[in-house]
Amino acid sequence: MASRLSRLLSSLSTLSEWVDMQRKAVELFKQVNDSVSASDRLTLVLVTRQAFQHMIRTLKAFDQWLNDPFILNYVTKDMLVDVWSTTYKLLNELIELDIRHTLMVKEIAERMIKEGKIPVFMELRSYEEEEPRRPTSPL
Repeated sequence: MASRLSRLLSSLSTLSEWVDMQRKAVELFKQVNDSVSASDRLTLVLVTRQAFQHMIRTLKAFDQWLNDPFILNYVTKDMLVDVWSTTYKLLNELIELDIRHTLMVKEIAERMIKEGKIPVFMELRSYEEEEPRRPTSPL
């Protein structure tokens, strides 16, 4: 009984730390968002990737919760409905974002190809394919 109670208390402490970390993340991403309009493309790529990594970490944590019988003892049906409802909205927004931007990238790439504007890295790649590297003697 004492070990179960200590596990519960330890878990509750960990949950408090998680909530504190998430609140700090909200503030950090709010600050990032406030300055994003003045950011260059590289900064936008980096902060978006940071946001993706944070979302992935949060999604993994939710998935672990839904797989943990200990945690599920404390999750009500209303809480699960809330998680599903929010998840469904996020899922649809993410899929719509993916479709929208995939089509945009495709259209831009097709237009650039028609205009003969092949990105430099593609030209380098084709050069490497034409001129295969040959091993050199270490001597």
